[in-house]
Amino acid sequence: MTQSEPIKLTSLSSKGGCGCKIGPADLMEVIRSLPPATPNPDLLVGLDTSDDAGVYRLNDELALVQTVDFFTPIVDDPYSFGQIAAANAISDIYAMGGKPLTVLNIVAFPISTLDKSILADILRGAGDKVREAGATLVGGHSIDDKEPKFGMAVTGLIHPGQVKTNAGAQPGDKLILTKPIGVGILMTSIKKDQLSPEEVARVTNVMATLNKTAAEVMSAYDVHACTDVTGFGLLGHASEMAKGSGVGLRIAKERVPLLPRVRELAEQGFVPGGTKNNFSHVGGSVTFPEDMDQIDRYILCDAVTSGGLLIAVQAEQADRMLAQMIERGVEAALIGEVLDEHPGIIEVVRE
Repeated sequence: MTQSEPIKLTSLSSKGGCGCKIGPADLMEVIRSLPPATPNPDLLVGLDTSDDAGVYRLNDELALVQTVDFFTPIVDDPYSFGQIAAANAISDIYAMGGKPLTVLNIVAFPISTLDKSILADILRGAGDKVREAGATLVGGHSIDDKEPKFGMAVTGLIHPGQVKTNAGAQPGDKLILTKPIGVGILMTSIKKDQLSPEEVARVTNVMATLNKTAAEVMSAYDVHACTDVTGFGLLGHASEMAKGSGVGLRIAKERVPLLPRVRELAEQGFVPGGTKNNFSHVGGSVTFPEDMDQIDRYILCDAVTSGGLLIAVQAEQADRMLAQMIERGVEAALIGEVLDEHPGIIEVVRE
């Protein structure tokens, strides 16, 4: 295939972005079958709370934050795919309160059937996001694969006493989400040619936006817990926060920011399988209003790629932090609160 022949990257895979993750139920079944890891007092964050990254203490002043993420194409433009994959991988470092330091590229590409310029554009888009994050590319690994995939292993730095996990939310905290949801439904719609170029550009920009600014603002406030919203959806990642913290959450559906046309396209049937799997997985951990229809329930579980941060912040500081984020261009919204009652359970309400 020559460079002059356009290629629809999303046509080369059955699933795209974080929607191609192994479902949470299947993944947990596998993990539970493994022997427990050898205890290490310097492993500050490991597998116990399904957190966004691991944290390993080097000394009293410094710890490593480590994560890895890769997936199949979620958009057709190679440069944009590289940007999104990089922003998604780096986001885990921001969710832990860390600063990204180095990255390693992970590449699977059909080098004999797709033009090499496509891979070059993917890597160029990723490299631009790495530089924007202030990190350094130090290498990577590639394989020849008929289905293209791209992502990164990322290492960051943090002070051991400043680690943000998904397991520290406290009753009374307010919940802030820093990007709109609905990405999975829109990505399925892209594969079916249902979005205009302007709509594709809008959702692409959301996914390619680093969580850097949100993390910088967050660092000045009393944030008790944080996670980024990706493949398991808003309610899936919120459920991990509720269970890890031993608290209940209340999320107001009408306050959750949505990308344009998400409800309309979901009604037309463009709900990805990953979103439906997420809904099934959180069924026993979420209560919905009786009059909330299935479409709205799916939307709250939609499989997100490169989503925003879900932050539990001290209530008295929430409005100030939210205002500062919005002032700096973050599409943030206050969507709920942390409760004493029904630990491990999310209560979805209308307002």
